[in-house]
Amino acid sequence: MNIVITGGAGFLGQRLAKTLLTQHSDKIEELVLVDVIKPIAPNNEPRVRCLEMDLRNPQGLDEIISEKTTALFHLAAIVSSHAEEDPDLGYDINFLATRNLLEICRKNNPNIRFIFSSSLAVFGGELPEVITDSTAVTPQSTYGSQKAMCELLINDYSRKGFVDGIVLRLPTICIRPGKPNRAASSFVSSIIREPLHGEGSICPVSGSLDLWLSSPNTVINNFIHALTLPSLPPRSWHVINLPGFKVSVEQMLSDLASIKGERILDKIQFKFDENINNIVASWPVEIDKTTALKLGFTADNNFKEVIQQFIQYDM
Repeated sequence: MNIVITGGAGFLGQRLAKTLLTQHSDKIEELVLVDVIKPIAPNNEPRVRCLEMDLRNPQGLDEIISEKTTALFHLAAIVSSHAEEDPDLGYDINFLATRNLLEICRKNNPNIRFIFSSSLAVFGGELPEVITDSTAVTPQSTYGSQKAMCELLINDYSRKGFVDGIVLRLPTICIRPGKPNRAASSFVSSIIREPLHGEGSICPVSGSLDLWLSSPNTVINNFIHALTLPSLPPRSWHVINLPGFKVSVEQMLSDLASIKGERILDKIQFKFDENINNIVASWPVEIDKTTALKLGFTADNNFKEVIQQFIQYDM
């Protein structure tokens, strides 16, 4: 397989690359990592090619997409709060870059499996009690609107036979290693990660707020599983809500205390931020995962397992 990962310098891109090279080493001929900051090849693996590239500029895309390319994981994006603050940059990076990639696939290799990382931010406002794969998108943020636009475009390109597209809507990923970023959901990892490292953290939302979560390892395994799926019928809806589980902020902190003791909660301060709370509270927390599970995607069992996974793999 010859695989391209955009956003290859980021957390998900790097973990996806490492997992592919570890679990599917015998199948990987070349792995191309692309980002605006030059990525690093995991373990200096010679089959990995790292490119510094701005996907807003279509020039140079022939260098990464060819008739030999098996699949493209399009993970590159600016995050929710950043897109809200700078919508023009968001439209360029989150939408225009996606269209550039779709066009180069259409030109060079329409058989490419185009796997796009979308978000539950495509939903908002008044929602049904349970979200399905075909629930109409109703974004209430600029980031969500940009992701929804990409979803529709990928579906149309797939219907026309320009790419073999699959859109994966990710749950909120927790617990991310590293430092906080500008995503509205950044606190979801911070309120667990920082206390585990002995550092303070701020929770900007109500403790009663429910979230739909998945661990990083489960998301990566689901990304890779999308490589193995048969092509979807052209006129089907090429969007899959990845499985997750519902948990409240209060339950997350309770599970943390049950593993590390009550005193760890002293590291967390509640400072309500209406903007962040409104964005995150607009996302759905009841997702029908029947279709995804039937297709072989997986979900975590509970948040305690997610904490233990982070302690084992990322601390």
